[in-house]
Amino acid sequence: MNTAALPIGIFDSGMGGLTVLKELAQRLPHEDLLYLGDTARLPYGTKGQETIIRYTLKAARKLVDMGVKMLVVACNTATAAALPSLRAHFAAIPVLGVVEPGAQAAVAASSNKHIAVIATEATIAGGAYQKAIARLCPEAVITGRACTLFVPLAEEGWMDGPLVEGIARRYLEDILPLTGCGEKTHNEPDTLLLGCTHFPLLQDAMRNILAPQVRIVDSAATTADCVAAELRLRKMARPTPGGEHRFLTTDNPARFARTGSLFLGQSLAEGRISLVDL
Repeated sequence: MNTAALPIGIFDSGMGGLTVLKELAQRLPHEDLLYLGDTARLPYGTKGQETIIRYTLKAARKLVDMGVKMLVVACNTATAAALPSLRAHFAAIPVLGVVEPGAQAAVAASSNKHIAVIATEATIAGGAYQKAIARLCPEAVITGRACTLFVPLAEEGWMDGPLVEGIARRYLEDILPLTGCGEKTHNEPDTLLLGCTHFPLLQDAMRNILAPQVRIVDSAATTADCVAAELRLRKMARPTPGGEHRFLTTDNPARFARTGSLFLGQSLAEGRISLVDL
């Protein structure tokens, strides 16, 4: 089979990576997409690096064995912890993560080069975004904050309202200018990078509490642009129209369908989701 006709494999620890799939589907409508959400082991962000690497390699092996032409690690935690291991184990195909595209988007968006990054505990502790931003912009000031509760809120579909805004305020009040908190100062971050693919679902709640000058950036759209560029570079774009999307999960397809519909912004039928074991 022509390699270019194979699907793009997309992996996340849960359903947050569906925000990346949504952008890929819009940017590359002719490409087939195969998505795996390891919901049985969610969340990755509170686990140790070796555990994250082990889980990620197993998930990637499943996708590669099913036949994909590229791996997109649509999980910030897995990208930060396991991208070098993935590229070493699966050297025959391109492997792209979400950290570098997100860092590029944040640097481009910021005027004063003071950027706040929110992500899972593991991503912040590992410093992947801090290092990526510093490589692109050595003079940048980077403030990181782990927002552990945002992942289960997104997975439950709790995206707005006083409870969500209250949790967001508690996480962000000492690192970013909020609404109704007086005049901004020059050294406050002017850009908030959402360093987890679950977090865009809570973006409206964050927007409601943040000062209007704060720009919010997520890596999904930038990652889709990077995937498109890689396909062109390697001459791997699908030669004939496709556009089939398949979904795999390691636990509870009914819940995946219900919550996945929120991430995709459209109905996702349970019958389109296959239960797999890693």
